[in-house]
Amino acid sequence: MTGAAPVAGRDHGLVDIAVIGGGINGAGIARDAAGRGLKVLLCEKDDFAEGTSSRSGKLIHGGLRYLEYYEFRLVREALIEREVLLASAPHIIWPMRFVLPHSPEQRPAWLVRTGLLLYDHLGGRKQLPASRSLDLSQAPEGAPLRQEFRRGFEYSDCWVDDSRLVILNLIDAAQNGARILPRTRAVRARRDGELWLLEVRGDDGTEQVVRSRALVNAAGPWVQDVIQGVTGLNSAQNVRLVKGSHIVVPKFWDGPQAYLLQNTDRRVIFVNPYEDDLALIGTTDIPYQGRAEDVAIGEDETDYLLQVLRRYFRTPPQPSEIVHAFSGVRPLYDDNADNPSAVTRDYVFEVHGAEGAPPLLSIFGGKITTYRRLAEQAMQRLAPWFPKLSPAWTADRPLPGGDIGGSFDDFSRALASDYPDLPQKLIHHYARLYGTRARELLGAARIVADLGRHFGGDFYECEAAYLRAKEWAKLPADFLDRRTKHGLHLTPTERLAFESYI
Repeated sequence: MTGAAPVAGRDHGLVDIAVIGGGINGAGIARDAAGRGLKVLLCEKDDFAEGTSSRSGKLIHGGLRYLEYYEFRLVREALIEREVLLASAPHIIWPMRFVLPHSPEQRPAWLVRTGLLLYDHLGGRKQLPASRSLDLSQAPEGAPLRQEFRRGFEYSDCWVDDSRLVILNLIDAAQNGARILPRTRAVRARRDGELWLLEVRGDDGTEQVVRSRALVNAAGPWVQDVIQGVTGLNSAQNVRLVKGSHIVVPKFWDGPQAYLLQNTDRRVIFVNPYEDDLALIGTTDIPYQGRAEDVAIGEDETDYLLQVLRRYFRTPPQPSEIVHAFSGVRPLYDDNADNPSAVTRDYVFEVHGAEGAPPLLSIFGGKITTYRRLAEQAMQRLAPWFPKLSPAWTADRPLPGGDIGGSFDDFSRALASDYPDLPQKLIHHYARLYGTRARELLGAARIVADLGRHFGGDFYECEAAYLRAKEWAKLPADFLDRRTKHGLHLTPTERLAFESYI
């Protein structure tokens, strides 16, 4: 496995599938295909998960509110996947309980309770506890809420480190023989008999041609750019770009629970524990017309999120307490819904190609929870071109580092006992991000001095070296914002020092 972009004269030979796009869908497809014995190449114009896949609400969930739009198939598939993914990566995915204060102005209590009962059973829940009603005037979960919210409900979903989920899929793909090329742009592609000739350009300016039996367009917000600008084809489908923004503030309540708040516009806002002592709040839903690369949170979105918090919490955060904010563009399949919140989160495939012509498979829409099933179904769509394709395999295989056996807490304690002279908080960090790969990262280190230069917080030189060697990290944001969240815990001076080091 290598993190380097291609160099001049390097011959990738003939591959079975070339994937354009290093977000969660592209990574999932590359992993699935490589594990079936196909020769795979994946290229990404930026860093992996730099676009939508690192700017999500960081939840593996069925989508409780999608029940209102009768998306029963999507919700059921997502709830089933929630269990599959929780088992496959318990170091970066874990259960979370969500408290839903009842706001009768938005939805009657019977409707909410009915929806939660359906949510409990639609996906065959096995690992997570069922929903329940709460008396918020007595329950500790009601303590931070305003007095008028006396009734509530609680249900289960899962948290995920979204950008690490992308990286783990890519690592698994690489371990199965895939070529993984960050910062390598697809320039143009044309058919030549039964093959695609795909020209790619690395960030060093080096260009080369990849010969492939099939082309997968998993470019997310740029899916149309690839179809029209790279292949010169036309599409009958469209994506609808919707901006979702989040803010990060110091955590302002006690307990591990998250909150789901119903707003007066019938949207819902998540208030989730984040990085131990922070809170992640979002998301907005705003139609977006600009370049996906230029997306940024607006003052109106910040005001919107803070206003929802003021409605529900006794001591909500103030604008001056915002420590971080980010926006992402969700490339939703355009189903012509009037309300951005009602646009389907389902996914659609479009295949260009007939007998004797190599296929172009383009993906419209999708959500992080269903990426693995999306990858399986993408392979089904490509099966006519690969008649000897091996069966699906990812449903019961752990992602790299996820083979912890037993509970995460037991694994973390065992890891700490193996490194008794390292701070437990630091070991917990390594366990969370790397799972069983933490021992590979730590190597022969036994005391803090063995970890190399200290950049601040829990960030040491040995981890930076590991990310560079094993996870394609190159620029400061790759290390601080996507592979890890160390950037949230470094001072500006410490961040500048690390940027100088890199």
